[in-house]
Amino acid sequence: MNKCAIEHLRADPVMAELIGQIGPIRHRPNRLPPFQSLVHAVIHQQLSGKAAGTILGRFCAIFGESAFPEPAHVLKTSTETLRASGLSRAKAAYILEIAQKTEDGMVPTLGECARLTDAEIMERLTAIKGVGRWTVEMLLIFNLGRPDVFPIHDLGMRRGFQISHGRRKMPEPDQLARHGRRWAPFRTAAALYLWRAADGPGTGGW
Repeated sequence: MNKCAIEHLRADPVMAELIGQIGPIRHRPNRLPPFQSLVHAVIHQQLSGKAAGTILGRFCAIFGESAFPEPAHVLKTSTETLRASGLSRAKAAYILEIAQKTEDGMVPTLGECARLTDAEIMERLTAIKGVGRWTVEMLLIFNLGRPDVFPIHDLGMRRGFQISHGRRKMPEPDQLARHGRRWAPFRTAAALYLWRAADGPGTGGW
């Protein structure tokens, strides 16, 4: 993790204590094709990491390929076939929609992402049905390695804040957003530590 980010976060006494307890966190972006990253995120929605990993493995097995399936291959697959992997009907439909939008050029490539701001990527991808703010935030953090992403609606991060700050209740998203401003422009690092405080995010394996 960026040393500048650690030094910046240590200016906050609570975060400094958390960093001391946890130690350095290794965080390297996956740099997967955005289509693959979005599918991973959709599968992980509202599931534990273990359950999502099982479904992801079954999803890939449908296509019998060594690599992650291409959007064109996914589009040739029926909703019912996709659901056999354990996907809900809604998630299967979302994945087909993401595949179609990738073929249409709406989902940017990695190269295109490098030329887009976080806000531009967010605006472009959340226009796709089934792709919400959280899904794009996971792509920005775990796939692109953007340094200042702070998913205020993530329950794990809110729980981590509650634990690390000794609060009786989890903060509301707007409260977390206000508090998180002090950690800019390294809010991604803050999010990773808050997730660790809550015993780690289920998305860490992307």
